[in-house]
Amino acid sequence: MVESVKPTTIKANDLRIGAVTRVANTAPAVTTAPAQTPAAAAAPTLARVMAASAPLDVARVALIKEAVEAGRFPLSPASVADALIAAKYEWMSHDAS
Repeated sequence: MVESVKPTTIKANDLRIGAVTRVANTAPAVTTAPAQTPAAAAAPTLARVMAASAPLDVARVALIKEAVEAGRFPLSPASVADALIAAKYEWMSHDAS
């Protein structure tokens, strides 16, 4: 069972509480810049590569285009309209004016 904490829970000379002593800081001061890890050095390059093009699956886009042209992809005008309206509201919520 857990005892609730109240102002009267801890009393003077309570043996459950250890003494607190101050410890001198013996750690050496860091004067040099930390070495870069290989992952940190590669991060800007990875970001640059990812920003160079839009993240899309070209094969999946080709399959969808083929299905739409063949009439096998179920397009619902109501779904398209809903997505366009939702995108417009999302865009308007970020508009400064």
